[in-house]
Amino acid sequence: MTIDTHDFLNSILASLSRIDYIKPDSIPNIDLYMDQITTFMDTQLSKSKRYEDDKVLTKTMINNYAKNNLLPPPVKKKYSKEHVLTLIFIYYFKNILSISDIQSILHPLTEKYFASDSDIDLTAIYEEVFSLESDEVKNLMKDITKKFNTSFEQTFLDAPEEEQEFLHTFSFICMLSFDVFVKKMLIEKIIDEVNAREAEKKATEKAEKKSAEHEKKTEK
Repeated sequence: MTIDTHDFLNSILASLSRIDYIKPDSIPNIDLYMDQITTFMDTQLSKSKRYEDDKVLTKTMINNYAKNNLLPPPVKKKYSKEHVLTLIFIYYFKNILSISDIQSILHPLTEKYFASDSDIDLTAIYEEVFSLESDEVKNLMKDITKKFNTSFEQTFLDAPEEEQEFLHTFSFICMLSFDVFVKKMLIEKIIDEVNAREAEKKATEKAEKKSAEHEKKTEK
């Protein structure tokens, strides 16, 4: 059966347009127990699941995140709104980044802005970042359409007709995969540079402290 390329593309774009994120005002302002957290996340992100039986979040995942210092510990077994926001960030990051890379990104965030009294807290950061989602989806649709048209209209034109459909689809998958691969490499490079700057900063502070202590001893 030959696919209708127009319908195929429309179905891909339709699935992309249905991608949504958890609105900050939909997150309960009361502290939640672990069971309530997993139920909330599973309900809110159900559209992102590949299979119906997939679990967005489990108790084991939450415990592992806490154990790996990705998630601040709960208070009396209850999790705040900021815990939920952190778990949402982890949910998106974990599909492309290692645990250590997620630690590098999230630890400074939770250390400075978790339960912060300033105007910039985790909720404000979450709202700012995800406010870009709508425009980004539009840009993705344009890019995906371009890649799709390139794959189905400009590749394997000399291949046997009965083989072209698979080869076009394979080309499309390769183009999308290369895009993901390159962006993942860029993210990792940025994280490495941030870590290097942080290590250099700590080394400088340590050297300055050591120098100051040496000067005090000399004065005595």
